[in-house]
Amino acid sequence: MDIKSLAKSLPLYGQMAVGSALRALSVAGHLRRGRCVSIEDGQVRWVTRTFWSRVAHDNEWWTTFLAAENHRAAQQPNPQTPAAAPSMPAPASVPVPAAQVPQPRAAEPVGPVRPQPQPQPQPQPQSQGGVPSPAFAALARLGRVDSRLALSAADCAGLEGLVAEWFARGVDADYLTRALTAGLPDAVGSPFGLVRRRLQDKLPPILPATPVPPAPADVPVRRVMPECTECGVPGRPEAFRDGLCRPCRELDPTP
Repeated sequence: MDIKSLAKSLPLYGQMAVGSALRALSVAGHLRRGRCVSIEDGQVRWVTRTFWSRVAHDNEWWTTFLAAENHRAAQQPNPQTPAAAPSMPAPASVPVPAAQVPQPRAAEPVGPVRPQPQPQPQPQPQSQGGVPSPAFAALARLGRVDSRLALSAADCAGLEGLVAEWFARGVDADYLTRALTAGLPDAVGSPFGLVRRRLQDKLPPILPATPVPPAPADVPVRRVMPECTECGVPGRPEAFRDGLCRPCRELDPTP
């Protein structure tokens, strides 16, 4: 709504004509301008807001309107703080049908040949539709990377829960493969036991959550400061009449 932008979008009118029209609209009571603070992407800058009314109003009405606008802006929370979330209505809980809730799969028997099997974590179910989960697929690819760690389908299912815990801590399949295949002995008698031991011993730590930076205490309140329609100088509301400051009112608008 500044003079240059309006003159650029209205090629039939120059900047002088647009400025005279805005001044006439302000004096008639249709237009007021105010300067306020805008906070975008952590940057604070001053912007000019233009208020327009199809019905002409006097100075007292505009003063009351700007005061109400300041009160509304003061009631709004700082956009940089997460305090705006509790004001939103809580979404209604939607019941999930029992058929859609995945049930954990029971651990498959390892076999009588394994001495003293230790209890394994509950493996996560594979994805629906026969597609293996990312944890299962990462274990199945170990034998392709290094034949000494070739695992059966039952082995992958038994170790799936441990790998899912690795993925929950932010690692990917490449990191997991490097950690499990690094420094292998020349001969691996039990790939299942070696992979299980490494998954337990080399479990990556949980990274601390990134702290949310506190909102700066010196962020100004987004108040609307009246601005002269003619020269753009800001000031107190009582210093303006018809949207113009005193020097601009004293100027003769005619050349």
